[in-house]
Amino acid sequence: MKRAIDKLEPFQRAISKAHLASAGVSMDALDKKPLIAIANSWNEVCPGHEPLRKLAEEVKKGVLEAGGEPIEFNTIAMCDGIAQGHAGMRYCLPHREIITDSCEAMILGEGVFDGVVFLASCDKIIPAMLNAAARINLPSIIVTSGPCYAEIKPSESKDLRQKFLRGEITERDVIEGTLKYYTGPGICPFLGTANTMGCLCEGLGMMLPYGALYPSSTSMRRFSARDSGIHLMKLVEKEITPSMIMTKEAMGNAVTLLSAIGGSLNALIHLPALAHELGFTLEWDDIAKVTSATPVICNIVPNGDLTCVDLYKAGGIPAVLKQIESRLNQDVLTVTTKTLREELNKSIQIDETIIRKMEDEKSIVNGIQVLYGNLAPQGALVKTSAVPQELHIFTGSAKVFNSEDECYEAFNKKLIHQGDAVVVRYEGPKGGPGMKELHRITEIMKSIPNSGIITDGRFSGASGGLSIGYLCPEAAECGPIALVQDGDIIHVDLSKNLIELQISEDEFIKRKKEFVLLHRDDDKGLLGRYAKLVSSAKLGAVLKQ
Repeated sequence: MKRAIDKLEPFQRAISKAHLASAGVSMDALDKKPLIAIANSWNEVCPGHEPLRKLAEEVKKGVLEAGGEPIEFNTIAMCDGIAQGHAGMRYCLPHREIITDSCEAMILGEGVFDGVVFLASCDKIIPAMLNAAARINLPSIIVTSGPCYAEIKPSESKDLRQKFLRGEITERDVIEGTLKYYTGPGICPFLGTANTMGCLCEGLGMMLPYGALYPSSTSMRRFSARDSGIHLMKLVEKEITPSMIMTKEAMGNAVTLLSAIGGSLNALIHLPALAHELGFTLEWDDIAKVTSATPVICNIVPNGDLTCVDLYKAGGIPAVLKQIESRLNQDVLTVTTKTLREELNKSIQIDETIIRKMEDEKSIVNGIQVLYGNLAPQGALVKTSAVPQELHIFTGSAKVFNSEDECYEAFNKKLIHQGDAVVVRYEGPKGGPGMKELHRITEIMKSIPNSGIITDGRFSGASGGLSIGYLCPEAAECGPIALVQDGDIIHVDLSKNLIELQISEDEFIKRKKEFVLLHRDDDKGLLGRYAKLVSSAKLGAVLKQ
């Protein structure tokens, strides 16, 4: 394979080599070795990213061993957990685009790299790096930090938070108790968006087997990072690019895996966005066809009371893929340079008390559903596997809020009651702007029996209960959710994929005529630009060209 730096015009090649040499790259390496970008989102703010500095060193060892020359640069990464419950959350989804753009600018802008190792963890950063790999299309591989160990059950962590909300324990009690759940740096231990997207990297073939769930503090995690550097060099040698791995068939496998693990609803934003980068479309209805037929075969929180480390111990993602192999296209290529079929033919140990067979009576279908009705003519999403059975059919009186802050204020004033259908609107991609994750609202709703939340915003992958979000069209695009009034009756029937506002057609028409769109103060900077350019959640909240 002809090296990228050799393709430069002779004078510019000499100048580029001089600049790289002045930064510490050896002249021998510049003459003979492929140059490998190490795109690292390490920082000291986000616990999922704190381990990535050390893992980058392991990746570099692998690249060097295999005959390449690694050159590292960094990009940003926010922690959704820190951004929860305040205006900062509006930046989390938009910063997915910043990360992708920054990788594109650095890698294509410099024009000297032959391959890329993307180091990422957490909710928007893994999708951003996948998008960058697709857009840039140099030989690439993904490495994450892996989930941290938990010393207590997920249910114990939830109890801790509920006690604080009831005023029974202090802030210090919450911090000290939570550190028994988040015991150290690494991805949060539950099956939120971060671990979901890590798992889907394996399902797409963009990560080494077991790479998603090796715990963050283990030697196996470091060995996997080193092996990733070695395998990246094989991809460079064979000129295998992401577009050859992340095909439509591989995307179908990822959706099947998403359903089998009961993964995060946020994948239904990120996978369509990735498909967009790859040049094809992935519709919510396409995903729903799979999730309505593929059982959830493991009860990782929020679908049960187990952590992602429990899933790793039971055999990890290779074990899940083995259990659902009849539903997969096994001829797809992976970053091992082997097909999925070849990988699944290896010896894989499976603990079937945790990773069940699809035909097991405990395995349920409809882990994720797309709901339609006059309230959501273009669709709304619910993680059915995390909804109590008694709420699968729900009728409630609407209590309407035009922001997350309004809703939280009403809760603190004890204005939200049992049986309420809490509507939080103007929190979509355009209306937020930024499409806040309303995890704090879903947490407080758990303390209010027989209630639900309906929003054009989105949820954490850890959210449970009757949480219906991503509603399209959003309020800021004059969707029907903007017409709901306090006291309206909202009916949900998951068995019929239905969400309905029970008012007459005449009343609908009357409200549309009288409707006045809520306008927030114009945002400057990033969020203002984002509001003008972002598409709907259904399209992946990608930016319009």
